Amino acid sequence: MSRRDIYYWKCDRPAAFHGTQTRGGADEKIERQLYEVLQRHFVTQVVELSTGIGQGNHLTWNARVAGQSMFMRVENGPEKDGHLAVESALLGRVCEAGVITPRVYACDATRSRVPFAWQALERISAPDLNHWFKQGRLNVSSIAFDIGAAVAQWQAITLPGFGIMDEYMTGYHATYADYFQLRLGEHLNFLVTRGFLTQSQSDEILAEIENHRALLQLDAGCFVHKDLALWNILGSETEIAAFIDFDDAISGDPMDDLSLLACFHDDVFLHRAFEGYQSRRALPAEHLRRFWLHLLRNMIVKAVIRVGAGYFDRDDGFFLISPGTSGQSLCEFTHSRLNLALQGLRNSSSLDILRL
Repeated sequence: MSRRDIYYWKCDRPAAFHGTQTRGGADEKIERQLYEVLQRHFVTQVVELSTGIGQGNHLTWNARVAGQSMFMRVENGPEKDGHLAVESALLGRVCEAGVITPRVYACDATRSRVPFAWQALERISAPDLNHWFKQGRLNVSSIAFDIGAAVAQWQAITLPGFGIMDEYMTGYHATYADYFQLRLGEHLNFLVTRGFLTQSQSDEILAEIENHRALLQLDAGCFVHKDLALWNILGSETEIAAFIDFDDAISGDPMDDLSLLACFHDDVFLHRAFEGYQSRRALPAEHLRRFWLHLLRNMIVKAVIRVGAGYFDRDDGFFLISPGTSGQSLCEFTHSRLNLALQGLRNSSSLDILRL
C-alpha cells in the first residue's frame, strides 16, 4: 500500500495502533515460515531462531544463519505494507553519511513467498540506551552530544519531495506544509473526542500553527529519523553502538529530530544535543520557533498513540514510564510537554522552559 496519506504510521495506518498492544509469544506459524524462507534465501539448512526483544510495532527474532548472528524484523499487518524495503535502502544512505547503523543482510517486502515482510539485520550485542537511562547509569552529557552530532551528519542526506518516501526515495508531497498538516485536524479531533484535550485547547493549537505557517515553506527537505529516542539507539552507558529503526524516516525540517528528543528529555539533555549538532552543522534560521513548532506537532502524535494504545494504563515496567511512576504520570507529562511546546512556539522561548 502507499503511505501517501500517512503522517505517522503507528496511528495513521488503516489498522491503527497495530503492534502497539502488549504481545504474547511469537506466532508459531510465522516463526516456521520465517525459518523456511531464511533457509531458501541464504541456501543453508543451518538456521536457529529465538524470540527477540522488541518494543516497536514489528515482531522480532534473534537468528543464527550458517553461523552468522542476525536480528529479524517482521511486519505482518493486514495492510500488507512493503515499507521495510524502503527503510533498508535508507539504512544504507545513513551509513554512507557516517552514522553507525546495522548492516542489512537481506530484506523481502514483496510477500511473494510468505504473507509478511521480513528484514535480516546485523545483530548488535548491546541494549538500547533507555536501558541505561532508566537505571540512572547513562552518561547523559556525552551521549546527548553524540546524538546531536549524528543528527547533523544524517542531515547531509537531501531527498526530493517531502514526508514519507516511496520506493524511489522520493517524498510523497510536493510541499512540506502539505506533509506537516496531513491528518492534523484528525489527530486533534481524536484527542478532543477521547477527552485528552478540550475543543478550545485544540482551536488554540491550530491557531498558533497557522500563525507560523511561514516556517513550513522549505525549499528542500533533509533526512529526518522521525522516531529518534533512546530505545532506538543501541550502546553502552558511555558510547553509541548503532542507531536503529528508521521505518518512520521522512524528508523534512532540520529541527524535527531535535524536537523529538524534547518529547522525553529536559533542557540539560537538549542543550548538549544542540551543542553536538552545532559541532557539525550550523543551526537553521528561526531555529527556536522551528524547534517548538515541531515539538508541538510531535507531541500531538505522541498523545494520539498514548491515548489510542492505552499507554496511560500501563505501569513502570513499560519502556515509556519512569521507575516508580505510573501511566498517570505519563499522562500528566504528555499534557505538560504539549503545553510547553505551545508556549515555546508563541514566545520563541529558550530551551530552559523544559527544565524538570
